Amino acid sequence: MAGLYPLVEPYDGGMLDVGDGHRVYWETCGNPTGKPALVLHGGPGSGCTPGWRRYFNPALYRVVLFDQRGSGRSTPHASDPNVDLSSNTTHHLLADIERLRRHHRIERWQLLGASWGSTLALAYAERHPERVTEVVLEGIATTTPSEVDWITRGLGAFFPDAWARFRDGVPQAERSGNLAEAYHRLLMHPEPTIHQKAARDWCDWEIAIVKLRADDPPSPRYEDPRFRLGFARLVTHYWQHHAWLDDGALLRDAHRLSDIPGVLVHGRLDVCAPLSTAWHLAQHWRGSELIIVDQAGHDAGHRSIAEHMVAATDRFAGRT
Repeated sequence: MAGLYPLVEPYDGGMLDVGDGHRVYWETCGNPTGKPALVLHGGPGSGCTPGWRRYFNPALYRVVLFDQRGSGRSTPHASDPNVDLSSNTTHHLLADIERLRRHHRIERWQLLGASWGSTLALAYAERHPERVTEVVLEGIATTTPSEVDWITRGLGAFFPDAWARFRDGVPQAERSGNLAEAYHRLLMHPEPTIHQKAARDWCDWEIAIVKLRADDPPSPRYEDPRFRLGFARLVTHYWQHHAWLDDGALLRDAHRLSDIPGVLVHGRLDVCAPLSTAWHLAQHWRGSELIIVDQAGHDAGHRSIAEHMVAATDRFAGRT
């Protein structure tokens, strides 16, 4: 299987006014007349990094990438002192994707998403199946209450020391409740020492659970205080509301994807987003293919995971 394509630079980019005071950063790369594809980054709040351009053959694809509301280069950033997150929900992001599609005069496009991006891709494809040609997903998550509880509490069984530090980052009276909600209150506190500590505590937990090996180096983005605060605010904002989706809705409505080919790539050792979610989705989605990668975790950059994702986009490149 082929590896990632060489990094290419965007040939166009800009800021799209999506309403509610938000301006979303976008860029396009590859072939301006190629097959349209959209990248949906993780987080929520991670932002779209250049590495995502490498999953597509630049001679065959017209790739659109964007930073979701409040993240990356979009404004206002979630780390801003007086940011209002009330107009930053899954439903706002789905509307933004449609505005982006119309802005680029694209009728239908392929979706590629990882982690939170897989939740967003599924929500969009189920709402607008007529706009989607194919779907390629990695680290599949549907952001249900049970998934959020698992990642904030259940994973403590695997990382008891890191989880004890994570739990102790909130007031004692809130440690038995919804930890995403408790952290969000701290993260939105106006006192910098309080919200900065909460951001560091939240991101330390994130670093601990995404590692496949204890000596794996963390992403350097976690050393950026602005990234930490914006990322933690958005993740807890979405998780405390379970992405504003009915429990189990994405699996329940997967029949709407029956005419859309999909490739689901998932690491067997992914403890953040357990394989069972991807497996159940594949059972509900006729026409999808589940590829399980042994010895891989929650990392789209893992060599074997990346190879399977590139193989999928290569296979779909000539499909009309």
